[in-house]
Amino acid sequence: MSIQQLIQHLLRHEDLNFLLTNRLPRNTLTRFMGWFSKIEHPLVRDASIAVWRFFSGLDVSEARKTQFSSLHDCFIRELKPGVRPVEADPAVLASPCDGIIGAHGRIEGTRMFQTFHAKGFRYTLQDLLGEDAASDEWRDGYFATLRLTSSMYHRYHAPHHLRVEHVSYFSGDTWNVNPIALKRVEKLFCKNERAFIKARVLGSGPCTGQPVALVPVAAILVASIHLHFLNVLLHLKYRGPRRIACNAAFGKGQEMGWFQHGSTIIVLAPKGFVLADHLREGAVMRMGQALMRWVG
Repeated sequence: MSIQQLIQHLLRHEDLNFLLTNRLPRNTLTRFMGWFSKIEHPLVRDASIAVWRFFSGLDVSEARKTQFSSLHDCFIRELKPGVRPVEADPAVLASPCDGIIGAHGRIEGTRMFQTFHAKGFRYTLQDLLGEDAASDEWRDGYFATLRLTSSMYHRYHAPHHLRVEHVSYFSGDTWNVNPIALKRVEKLFCKNERAFIKARVLGSGPCTGQPVALVPVAAILVASIHLHFLNVLLHLKYRGPRRIACNAAFGKGQEMGWFQHGSTIIVLAPKGFVLADHLREGAVMRMGQALMRWVG
């Protein structure tokens, strides 16, 4: 067994994985990584990317460029044009990002589940969104959880033609969001740093006017959320207004922002939408693929 295989085998051990990724000073490590990843010295950059590739199987063959100024520059890399076709059907919400499908299904009143595990934790819209859950727009709707691993494409895009109405920012912890932690930490998504992006579908299609929301959730080493339509970076030291009014229009598939490294996006849709038939826990979703469909 090679050293790489041995380390990967050890990290698959749940107790050890949880210890190494969650019992460390999470916020301190996250701030350190935010600084370290932007160092542009060639030796630091090359060694960091080499270590990252060794542990994660990083593949940049789809990237617009393959030479990067820093580890951070590689994390937020753009893709070559056309490698993520976007589902054009006006009744479909496309996946906003590349990701591994986690818990998904109907919102039971206001309750959602964190994992499909038999004893999986539940959380509510109020836990996740605070006062933004008061409108009941998502009650009995649908949700889908998309987890971005470290080596994935980290930018996220509009799931439909839409207008962003406001963003609410929630400062919080930086628990790991991998399946091991999700089985052990109750209401994990509701404890971590996150943003609630409230939007409404534009155009003349069948779901025009319907609300849609993206909830990017940060994690250990990943606590900065960049949105192109805001002039601030949402991160652990952000002390501005929690609720930010917006009036930003996006075309379907247009880039909205990025995680500084990668984490999770929860997509919320109201009654009238259903999940795409091909969604399966653990399957890899590509940005632009059908995620939900309007059936009225």
